[in-house]
Amino acid sequence: MSAETQTPGRTNWWLTGLMIFLSLSILVPLYLVVVTALKTPDQLTGAGFDLPSPVTFGNFGEAWRLTDFPRSALNSALITVGAVTLTLLTNSMVAYAIARNMHKKLFKGLFYYFIAALFVPFPILMLTVAKLTAQLNLDNQVGLVLLYVVFGLSFNVFVFVAYIHSIPRELEEAAIVDGANTWTVFWKVIFPLLRPMNATVGIITCVWAWNDFMLPLIILSDPRAATLPLQQYVFQSQFSTNFTVAFASYLLAMVPLLLVYVLAQRWVISGVTRGAIK
Repeated sequence: MSAETQTPGRTNWWLTGLMIFLSLSILVPLYLVVVTALKTPDQLTGAGFDLPSPVTFGNFGEAWRLTDFPRSALNSALITVGAVTLTLLTNSMVAYAIARNMHKKLFKGLFYYFIAALFVPFPILMLTVAKLTAQLNLDNQVGLVLLYVVFGLSFNVFVFVAYIHSIPRELEEAAIVDGANTWTVFWKVIFPLLRPMNATVGIITCVWAWNDFMLPLIILSDPRAATLPLQQYVFQSQFSTNFTVAFASYLLAMVPLLLVYVLAQRWVISGVTRGAIK
């Protein structure tokens, strides 16, 4: 039976089964994290699917204390906000310059150069980056923010350029006729239209900077500047892992990201809707 003759409202069981499987791949691990965070170490037996009896909320207090949660969360927040802000401001400008000058060999070569950088594994650069940041006195939070901006440039330019190509040039030409220069055209015309893509890039950068463990580990030299992922490493030792307190700490660290994601998701929907109305 062809797609045109199918009965309206007929259920696609293959697609439904796939969606159920993908949902379970997220919900089951999340369930295990929650129930483990509410258990005592003595209750961690079997597969771990049993509900906690009794429920223990003391793991969250212990996680708060061991990770010095207020300070480490503030460190992560400062780095994340700095990385997201600089990424959106600088990467969008670079992408705009490339997108509107793709007919020139220099800008076209830069575009392919950034794309090629996506295929360079980070471990190859890791030791060099650590040595250079130490020599430049950037083994701190400022250096970490700059690295997130630089390392995210390749992917962000790729997605920004594709989106900018969909923006009609007539909008820029009309602004130029009214006396606007290139700087004004970007900030007054192009950047507001990039809101859906800014939200997307912002979410990706936020999740990366907040959850990243490797870059803070090799860059930060001051223990007082440690981020949440670094502090959470205290739950692991050579012979054992404190799963109950560790999972409670992971849930605490997940709350700010969930709030950011819900807010940014609304921006994406709002931006797409405004674009459709225009």
